[in-house]
Amino acid sequence: MSAPTTLNALFYQALDRFDARPVAMRWKPAGAWIDISYRELQTRVERAHAGLLALGIRAGDRVAILSENRPEWAIVDYACLTARCADVPVYPTLPAGQVEYILNDSGAVAVCVSSRQQLDKILEIRDRLPDLRHVIAFDADATAPGILAFDDLLSRGEATADGPAQRRLALETAPDDLATLIYTSGTTGAPKGVMLTHGNIASNAVAGLTVLPLIDGDECLSFLPLSHIFERMAGHYVMLSAGAIINYAESIDQVSANMVERRPTVVLSVPRLYEKIYARVLEKALSGSRLKQRIFFWAKRTAERWATLTLAGAPVPPALRLTKAVADRLVFSKLRGRTGGRLRFFVSGGAPLSPEIAKFFYAAGLPILEGYGLTETSPVIAVNTFEAIRMGTVGKPLPGVEVRIAEDGEILCRGPNVMKGYYHLPEATAEALDAEGWFHTGDIGLLDEDGFLKITDRKKDIIVTAGGKNIAPQPIENVLKTNRFIANAVMLGDKRKYPIVLVVPDADALGEWARTSGISAAGAALIEDPKVVAKLEGEVKKSLRDLAHFEVPKKLLLINEDFSIERGELTPTLKVKRRVIEQHYADRIEALYAEQEGGSHDVDGRA
Repeated sequence: MSAPTTLNALFYQALDRFDARPVAMRWKPAGAWIDISYRELQTRVERAHAGLLALGIRAGDRVAILSENRPEWAIVDYACLTARCADVPVYPTLPAGQVEYILNDSGAVAVCVSSRQQLDKILEIRDRLPDLRHVIAFDADATAPGILAFDDLLSRGEATADGPAQRRLALETAPDDLATLIYTSGTTGAPKGVMLTHGNIASNAVAGLTVLPLIDGDECLSFLPLSHIFERMAGHYVMLSAGAIINYAESIDQVSANMVERRPTVVLSVPRLYEKIYARVLEKALSGSRLKQRIFFWAKRTAERWATLTLAGAPVPPALRLTKAVADRLVFSKLRGRTGGRLRFFVSGGAPLSPEIAKFFYAAGLPILEGYGLTETSPVIAVNTFEAIRMGTVGKPLPGVEVRIAEDGEILCRGPNVMKGYYHLPEATAEALDAEGWFHTGDIGLLDEDGFLKITDRKKDIIVTAGGKNIAPQPIENVLKTNRFIANAVMLGDKRKYPIVLVVPDADALGEWARTSGISAAGAALIEDPKVVAKLEGEVKKSLRDLAHFEVPKKLLLINEDFSIERGELTPTLKVKRRVIEQHYADRIEALYAEQEGGSHDVDGRA
């Protein structure tokens, strides 16, 4: 069987292979899990495809999807692909104004919304969307004049759906045909519509299937936004193609509970999930009795010694194998139980993962395969695999993908996965894609002697101090976030005399420490207490003790409330919008820099 070169070929190949399987995906809309078989999925896709055509939507039109992860998202996506129109995924966390920008820029003729909340956004802006002709709602209570219910769309399509004819039409799709317009989450500037073709994403999915160790009986838990290409390619197309069951989490808040319920074998996430799990594990260990603390840290040291030897391919002494088994039984089996007890591996992408966290999870029997990519590269450029894994790197390039490092350290990528360009933005396209087809990622990194790719930082995030020192903030922030007292951290200081760091304390850990230290303050008042400030300054200094002198932030600004998507400080995939944060706290930042060195907010008193 030849490798599929379009998403439609990938889809129909999966339907043919797994036609008799009773479960392709499942979700929990009203307190009970509901299974959807491959045949049922195919029927609904065919009816949605025919329903779109009945509305007058034609090949080449754009259809937006404003929805959380759920079966209808997948059905509409496959319906658009097989009808040869391009879909435009929109993050459900975006406010109405940003939704308006994306729908107008893409020229979407229809939008599918999940709920009343998402419908209200469209109703608010509908008179400013000249190209929009149809609004389709998934939930039964998302109603208003002129709104078409999704079930009614399927009913319209049922009369004219013709599976064999639709399949023939879909398989006429060429690899260079546009599959989707994905708007970048925009850590800087306005979002750009990334044009990804069938060939772009299909090539990435096929290459991913050759290196990801998916097996018969695998199940994943889908909770990263399907609007993001990482979840869409790896958690949507790859999983269906491999025959893995897709379980849609009820919400981000229910991920832990759903993980225990569905017991997935594979989970895709961004580093924030792993950071939170790690912080909670440390917090629980440190809040236990002295004996429990000693057992935990003994187990951690033992397992990490085992991991060091195993990752290096070195023999593990029998005594260490035995003590590792004891550590597993006493400590790590409980952690694995909280993931459902069947998890074979995690995949991490979207942002750099701390090597310390990666090693801890590996030692605990929950390996994280860290990868790297961008929307513009469909997305995976490189990924660690069980055959080739190196902590602190994002693995080796995928088969068929070329990587080289430019003279200034920027990572360049070339291959069938690289986008067609930015929609309606020829100048931005020319800036990102050079004449030889190399995509300029905007990330700084290096390839080691064995071909593993290591990311240093975003090119635009590099801090250049007034003294000319270059500082990569992301690795420093990642180190800080492994401290149990720190929930989030952002370094600033470009063109300044020295860098500073904004720190969001971990409320639970800090609150417990304050209570045991006799500090009665709470909430915003807690981080103004001199003892608390001194404690956090000490924690920052301790975490960063191995940095070069010029890399250490000289002052600390404590923030009571974590950064949020709603305030525009984070992208929908939880990447920090450094410039927005700098604007939001501009007055406090200026006041901090105005203080004399050696003041109460100094982390490092040295000049």
